[in-house]
Amino acid sequence: MITLIAAAGENNELGKDNGLVWHLPDDFKRFKKLTTGHHIIMGRKTFESFPKPLPNRTHLVITRNLLYHKEGALVVHSLDEALLKAQNDPQAFVIGGGEIYKMAMDVADKIELTRVHGTFEADTYFPEIPEAQWQLVAEIKHEKDEKHNYAFSYLTYERK
Repeated sequence: MITLIAAAGENNELGKDNGLVWHLPDDFKRFKKLTTGHHIIMGRKTFESFPKPLPNRTHLVITRNLLYHKEGALVVHSLDEALLKAQNDPQAFVIGGGEIYKMAMDVADKIELTRVHGTFEADTYFPEIPEAQWQLVAEIKHEKDEKHNYAFSYLTYERK
């Protein structure tokens, strides 16, 4: 199973200048819980936005640069190559960025989207979810509180 996992604003904003535009500790905890022990597929810029590789996950980094090498990453040069390397993982996750999500939308089985209830200045966006192909199967709301400056909802979509 291939799952896209992302947090996006009301207009599908993902981030700006290779970073997030919000801080949601409970969403980070959920991301960690879902992805720990699995392959996580990402673009080079997403990988480089981490201070260090995320523990207990296999990092598959897609880049066109044939000379790219980073400790803690398995470097691949296409989404197909990443999927091949993750084929023995029953639940691999695509974690960004925007271009990688677009490439993976057609092969994903599931989408775990945290919809952040706000609009943000951004330079990277999550692709539109084609309603004809996807069904919302779960929604959990999280209100704004002392740790979270924005309300958000966990949305789970499955391919129809």
